[in-house]
Amino acid sequence: MHPRRHFLKTAIGGTAGLIALPSIFPGSLFAADSPNKRVQVAQIGCGRMGMEDMGNVLNVSLARVVAVCDLDTKRSAEAKRRIEEFYKKKGESVVEVKVYSDYHELLANSSIDAVVVSLPDHWHGIAASEAAIAGKHIYCQKPLTYNIAESIALRSVVKAKKVILQTGSQQRSENPFTAFRPASEAVLNGRLGKLKTIHIGIGLDKPKGVPFTPMPVPANFNYDRWLGPAPQQDYNEFHCHPQNSFADRPGWITTEDFGLGMITNWGAHHIDIAHWAMGQQLGGPSVIEAKADFMKNDVWTVHQHYHVEMLYPNDVRVILDDKLENGLKFEGEEGWIFCTRGAVKVTASDGNAPAGDGKSALRASKESLLSPLGNDAKRWMPSKDHKTNWIESIIANRQPIAPVDEAARSLQACAAAWIGMKLGRKVTWDVATESFPGDAEANALRSRKPRGAEYDIDAILKKAGI
Repeated sequence: MHPRRHFLKTAIGGTAGLIALPSIFPGSLFAADSPNKRVQVAQIGCGRMGMEDMGNVLNVSLARVVAVCDLDTKRSAEAKRRIEEFYKKKGESVVEVKVYSDYHELLANSSIDAVVVSLPDHWHGIAASEAAIAGKHIYCQKPLTYNIAESIALRSVVKAKKVILQTGSQQRSENPFTAFRPASEAVLNGRLGKLKTIHIGIGLDKPKGVPFTPMPVPANFNYDRWLGPAPQQDYNEFHCHPQNSFADRPGWITTEDFGLGMITNWGAHHIDIAHWAMGQQLGGPSVIEAKADFMKNDVWTVHQHYHVEMLYPNDVRVILDDKLENGLKFEGEEGWIFCTRGAVKVTASDGNAPAGDGKSALRASKESLLSPLGNDAKRWMPSKDHKTNWIESIIANRQPIAPVDEAARSLQACAAAWIGMKLGRKVTWDVATESFPGDAEANALRSRKPRGAEYDIDAILKKAGI
């Protein structure tokens, strides 16, 4: 057996029984000259979440971060520095990190096996699709894509190219958030009897309080490329990311041309868990009623106050409201179960409860609802750590804990709710056709016209023969 193949098969220990030799690996994965015999990973997007994602991958023993890419040279330089510092602290005297400003050049590098896409939401679909076309395995931040049409396209190319895509729905993994798996497993196994309602709190965005004014584009930032498929517009730092911080929340999250607001930001996390608990990983709502106030006369443009009700199979009603506690409350005939992140924070801007608030991240109307499940209970795939699960899934050539098919459905539910918000009326969603039957106005919002042909995801797939 090839030494690297033996190393990768035995290094993941307890999962060895699930491993079959992958047939979709690029040749570099078992190359004799690959440093440290690890899956070679590149980081695309080196902002707040990019730095978090990169740091997590650095700590996966089966991976090696070898390249970074960003349109802001300040950020790519800092990412390179952090990688070098990490490996040097482990005793390496020379650390090679390639730096790119154009991810197409990165994707053309055959020595790179996998990429982490931590770009603004409006870039997820295009960048991940082009990575799949290049044969790279992908970790893509949530929401999977900016809109519904992109989710369908990305799912198609991932399947066609047979690459492994893990979505950044880390609440599915066991750490650091310990409440979501036991709560959703209890619901799925009938602890609440007939499930009636799921109340979901996803937080509330607030206006910046300043009007939009054009600003000079920083010399270190390729703003025109950053706009990508979004409409042409002047630069404003509050629409992009802060120039003097790698940790502060970027303004693109609250600018609708680049992200749709809380409904796809935190909504992608919690709707994903709701789908899990209902057994609707490949399903979705049928009817959506939503209302929202959108920010006006402000540099930010997403929705602020909102109320959304979605009807799912078996007459389960999913309700999202800006006044609800961040998390999910499952209500059924036998009581209720609530789960949230609690005091654990991934980033400084997480809308989590402060430590010591006296509330548990996992609680129920009675203790018996959370008692241990039997040996024959339905269980989720083991996943101690989200990035490790991704790397091990690449090696084992298996689907990860948050695969593209299920991530597409979570995004579609959130985006359909946003469409209901924009139209201010009831909409009907057909899961089978992934469309709004007989509703041209709603269907028009499933996609948007790209700013240029190079940002047309359908044209990109067609050129690749998909």
